[in-house]
Amino acid sequence: MAKLVKLMALEWKKLKRKMVISEVVIYTLVIMFMPMIFIRTLPEFGQSYETVITLMMSIQMGFILFGASLINQVVIEEYKYKTMSLSFGYPISRRKLMLAKVLFIAAFVFVCTFVSCILSGAATFLLNQSFHFIDGQLSLSDIAAYFSRSLIQSIIITLASLIPFFIFGVWLRATIPAVLCAIFLMQFQNFGFLLDMDLHTDLVNIVLCLLGLGSVYLAIATVDTRIGEI
Repeated sequence: MAKLVKLMALEWKKLKRKMVISEVVIYTLVIMFMPMIFIRTLPEFGQSYETVITLMMSIQMGFILFGASLINQVVIEEYKYKTMSLSFGYPISRRKLMLAKVLFIAAFVFVCTFVSCILSGAATFLLNQSFHFIDGQLSLSDIAAYFSRSLIQSIIITLASLIPFFIFGVWLRATIPAVLCAIFLMQFQNFGFLLDMDLHTDLVNIVLCLLGLGSVYLAIATVDTRIGEI
């Protein structure tokens, strides 16, 4: 476990940190103000704190795109610039190295998403005190529901962000398709409304989580094969 933590710390050192931090800040700031903008445009979303929470959890899906950005830096660019061969030259198994990359991306996306949820919730509450765009009063049960849903949604987004990891990261090593895949996953639940289909949210989330876990398994299981060759 200690070796995995050191490998994850190494991934952080190799990262273009200023770029990534700037990206996280931009994502968070945009997401913080989006609930108010949506509700002011479509007042039905502000009928109760329950509907607002559902809206805010949907907006957080934007962090799937951040996951694709990390996959590009941590996996695709290392393959393209041949630095992956240096990593594979360490006296450590390829599977452990790939697992460290997965855990690094997952931990980064989870923390950023959860913090964004908290900041977005606080910003929406404070803005509502001035602009009064949400009907009803905030209760302790609403706060508890928001924290629990934030935690669950952060896990879902983390696993969903790993879906492009195997196909577009390890196998095809394609940046643009990885980003397009992330955009599709972000909007997947909205396609039900566009196509007049009733997509069960819980079922969709389960499928996304399973696909993410499957992608991770394939990436680690095949890293010693031809797919994982430089």
